[in-house]
Amino acid sequence: MKKPLLSGCLFVFLTGTKLIAQISGNGAAIPYTPVPFLIISPDARSSAMGETGVASSPDANATYWNAAKLTFAERDFGASVSYTPWLPKLVDNLWLGYASVYKKIGKGQAIAGSVNYYKDGGGYSTDSKHPYDISLNATYARQLGRNFSMGLTMKYISSNLAGQGFVSGTAVETSNVIAADISAFYRKQIINDPNGKNLTYTFGAVLSNLGGKVSYGPAYRSGYIPTTFKLGGGVSISPNVSNRFNFIVDASKLLIPTNSLNVNNQSAFQGMIKSFSDAPGGLKEELEEVALSFGGEYWYKSAFALRAGYHTESKNKTNLKYATVGAGLLILKNYGADFSYMIPVVKGSPYSETMRFTISAYLGKI
Repeated sequence: MKKPLLSGCLFVFLTGTKLIAQISGNGAAIPYTPVPFLIISPDARSSAMGETGVASSPDANATYWNAAKLTFAERDFGASVSYTPWLPKLVDNLWLGYASVYKKIGKGQAIAGSVNYYKDGGGYSTDSKHPYDISLNATYARQLGRNFSMGLTMKYISSNLAGQGFVSGTAVETSNVIAADISAFYRKQIINDPNGKNLTYTFGAVLSNLGGKVSYGPAYRSGYIPTTFKLGGGVSISPNVSNRFNFIVDASKLLIPTNSLNVNNQSAFQGMIKSFSDAPGGLKEELEEVALSFGGEYWYKSAFALRAGYHTESKNKTNLKYATVGAGLLILKNYGADFSYMIPVVKGSPYSETMRFTISAYLGKI
């Protein structure tokens, strides 16, 4: 059994050993987080569009991407379940799951709950049993104007990847952290013709995973959870009642110190502030830490969708570059099924053949 990638990251975090992946080919440092499952796109729709979701039209998975979107959801109630076999080319029995449910309450308000789960089927050490990471999330969103809304998501994060195992004879404890997402969303309809012609643009911003630090016990260093800032914009165009085109772009930056293994004495807030100016290469290297995602979606009669996208990160950092494709089906206007497939640009990428599957249900008025 090959060691899962995330468990390997945990080993580096606990022992303090440097990963080759921590330093890029030209010597630039790469930020590191011990719970990267929090920033793995969970659902098939957004993943098929290059992993964009900050400013896309709202669905049940807005609880992950931008909770503020929920107040603009067409349906009063929605729920979804997503499943991702993770790193299938490298690892057996490693998967991620995401489930979410939302309900609109009153005028311009919505509440939601979600769970993000990462299962390590192989285990971190010979003593480990049922290793996993989990995030339990509760959301409230509210419109603050006709076109603007904000959302707040509180998270309880538990990391048990070591499964109560041992490193160098020392027990590894389960780490528990409280965090939050703060989100904003703006939507403006320019054209809303009764015959079906529509033009809408959207903007979104999210500060996610803002909270404490991960600690696996007094014998080990503490680490930063993946606090991330995202900006997004989108345009939705319907030339007639049968066809709709959505175009989305996202930009994101990890807000943890670049040399995150060597600044253990800083608080999470200090680390977030420092992350804007601590890259050894100055502003140029800070900009290289920004990831870009582009996506598009075509809907036919609000029943069938085709999707594609592209995600890119600097070659001097993670060098993650991949195209994405996918499709979606909405049955009886209430029940959805979505699929996505990742196509890495870099040869030999461990993300090859990564697929995501989502099923969903929507009830209430349209």
